[in-house]
Amino acid sequence: MVEEIFARLPGLYRPEAIRNRISYYFSLDDVKKTIVLSPEGCTVTDGRSDADCVCKTSSKLFLKIWNEGYRPGMKDFLSGAIKSNNPHALRSFLLSFGKNA
Repeated sequence: MVEEIFARLPGLYRPEAIRNRISYYFSLDDVKKTIVLSPEGCTVTDGRSDADCVCKTSSKLFLKIWNEGYRPGMKDFLSGAIKSNNPHALRSFLLSFGKNA
């Protein structure tokens, strides 16, 4: 299911939501993806490269966020359920795909 979401990202992307290029690395259990967003488009690649925003969480929590509209709070970050070097950028990621943040 997570792989399917990442495969659909380029078609769901709203380039008007991003002014400058930003890269994301997601580590969701065994799924490792790098996503680059820019005004020109969205690319998704397997594995890790240098990223502006890193997000490590479970596939289960990612699916809850993506499919059910769950929005993490401070508790999720403080408990370690979600680890990120830039939580604000994660909000921008959701907005870039038409998700309410």
